[in-house]
Amino acid sequence: MSQTDPNISKQLKDKLDSLGLNAETLYDKCKAMANNLWWSWHPEIINVFRDLDPDLWRKLDHNPIALLRTYENDQEKFYDRVFELTMEGRINYAFRKLKQYMTDRPIWAKTNIGVLGARPVAYFSLEFGIHESVPIYSGGLGVLAGDHVKSASGMGVPLIAVGLFYDEGYFKQHLDSNGNQQEEYINTKIEDLPMQQVLDKDGKPLRIRIETRDGAIFARVWKIQVGRVELYLLDTDVEENEQCNRKLTSRLYGGTNEDRIRQELIVGVGGVRALRAVGINPGVFHLNEGHCAFATLEVMRDYIHEDGMSFDEAQHTVNRQTCFTTHTPVPAGHDRFNQQLMEKYLTPMSQALGVSFDQLMALGRVHPEDHNETFCMTVLGMKMARYVNGVSNLHGVVSRRMWKDLWPDRDENSAPIGHITNGVHLPSWLAGPLWNLYNRTFVPDWYDQMYLYEVWSDIYKVEPGELWETHQLLKNQLIEFVRRRVTRQCVRRNESEFSVKAAQNVLDPNALLIGFARRFATYKRATLFMDDLDWMRRICSNPEKPVQFVFAGKAHPADEPGKALIKKIAELRKDPVLGKNIVFVEDYDINVARHLVQGVDVWMNNPRRPLEASGTSGQKAVLNGVLNFSVLDGWWAEAYNGVNGFAIGNGRAHRTDDSITDARDAASLRDTLENEIIPLFYDRDVDGVPLAWVERMKNSIASLAWRFSAHRMVVDYVTKCYLPAAGNVTCDMNRR
Repeated sequence: MSQTDPNISKQLKDKLDSLGLNAETLYDKCKAMANNLWWSWHPEIINVFRDLDPDLWRKLDHNPIALLRTYENDQEKFYDRVFELTMEGRINYAFRKLKQYMTDRPIWAKTNIGVLGARPVAYFSLEFGIHESVPIYSGGLGVLAGDHVKSASGMGVPLIAVGLFYDEGYFKQHLDSNGNQQEEYINTKIEDLPMQQVLDKDGKPLRIRIETRDGAIFARVWKIQVGRVELYLLDTDVEENEQCNRKLTSRLYGGTNEDRIRQELIVGVGGVRALRAVGINPGVFHLNEGHCAFATLEVMRDYIHEDGMSFDEAQHTVNRQTCFTTHTPVPAGHDRFNQQLMEKYLTPMSQALGVSFDQLMALGRVHPEDHNETFCMTVLGMKMARYVNGVSNLHGVVSRRMWKDLWPDRDENSAPIGHITNGVHLPSWLAGPLWNLYNRTFVPDWYDQMYLYEVWSDIYKVEPGELWETHQLLKNQLIEFVRRRVTRQCVRRNESEFSVKAAQNVLDPNALLIGFARRFATYKRATLFMDDLDWMRRICSNPEKPVQFVFAGKAHPADEPGKALIKKIAELRKDPVLGKNIVFVEDYDINVARHLVQGVDVWMNNPRRPLEASGTSGQKAVLNGVLNFSVLDGWWAEAYNGVNGFAIGNGRAHRTDDSITDARDAASLRDTLENEIIPLFYDRDVDGVPLAWVERMKNSIASLAWRFSAHRMVVDYVTKCYLPAAGNVTCDMNRR
């Protein structure tokens, strides 16, 4: 039937002949679809793969390539299943839809991309969270990059993405019986990923060479198709490298500071060289965080050597075509390298640029003449970019305050840092039942206009009972998912039969369910709700109006305080009262996030203001009618209007004493939950529908879904950054 198994039964051959099919047609079409991650945001194609074997689909982390490989040597089994479910038409339809998608040019692109059609955007990021089956991400930064790429594909924006391939990815998380986080790294099978090795002009595997003072580092290049966007990933596990360099790209955010500078050298310098090697000449370079800022040095080097520019001319040229996005107001989140490391790995670059090493170091210093100051990647990115932005309005304000010393001749308010608020990719996060509801209610072409308020205002046409029933369906699906995961956790820990039975029945579909899931960094204050455990026990055990919580999230392996927060929450399962109402789901990833943001009643977020740059998980919840309950920080500071969710605190924070801020916010959390959220949720009409709650769900969807979509975000980047950069046009966003 295939190259690996040419035998085919006469019965199956006759069946295929009667349908006008050859032995490999449907199977090959499924393989073609699996090799473009476009499938990951199209439910009708996801369902094709799932229906082939639902149990195996779940066990394989929703990986269609791994699923299809199980049929490679027994395609008769594949066709038996296809014919049993009469899937021929579905597969053919899905394949035609993919072909049409790849050849069509969206209307928006035809009229808006301008010069980008000739010189595309090169988008650099250290991680990309596109789907759980491709584990090259850790959290928010990567998922944001994945949503950016997917929306660029959907809108037809000419964009090429560049990152690293991590064959061990980020860690798998397990909790022991005492709630301690355990990390496990899994070797990813390349054959199970939709990656193609990039070849050079002679048909041999492409090799990228990056010089350091101690010798060269080599990297091969992979390509992943994400809809219309090509994602190039560099990987150092090649024979040309010494062993220490072969493992360099194995793990995301692992290893030492020296490992980090080498990774950032590869994604930046190596990424630019990879694009050049495959014949791509970008008109714009977009750096997603400081990790990628070395790319600007390589572009300068190219201008100096290929076009005869001086150092200053090259820097000015690169500056005009570079966009830089900063994502963190936390000082520890900005990579810094001492002079010893910089000399070891960047000396060849300074020589190629024709400048002294001290001149190179000055590019990464806030105060260029201070030889005691370390080299900061964020500083390099900001100095080398004409367009600099934070990821929410408040984050823009905070970033101007943080980095004002870079422009000593300006006051804080005129520092050239603007903002483009993050958004989320609607098809990746919107639940299927709600998608169907919106299709029935909104204008026919609503998806193509999702960034317009008028489209989403149609949510007010939906009957309250229908919206509530749809939400309850999703909530029940979430609870079944949580029960499966928590039961599996108990079994793995060899817990008692009583514990396993309790896990199988955890959470009540009729009780208020609050979700909290994110990286467990201390400033995110995951345990703020535990400020008064007696109060918690009282509200959770209320027989008429109970409250329950579901938590998920990872702490960095080196973050012991973050791990302590996980342990503190996980141990609540031993509490005789709270153990029935508080659940921690292990191994937070895109799949877990998808279930949570679609099924909880309330999405809680309580960082210490103003340390949350954006916080896109709450935006995903909005799409699904889940109400936000958050500190007025990040995106929520510009989203909350009093009737589309709930606020913790009043948008103020103590300037010098965090304990005062924490105490005030904890008191506000308790007061709002007990006196606003709980009464509103349990106030039902004769049919059991909480009419005032549903009205607030509608207010949230109507006022926020259009504003915080990744499509709107990409439009902002195209109009405010990409087009001016590619066309050498002045842009007012950063007031430079």
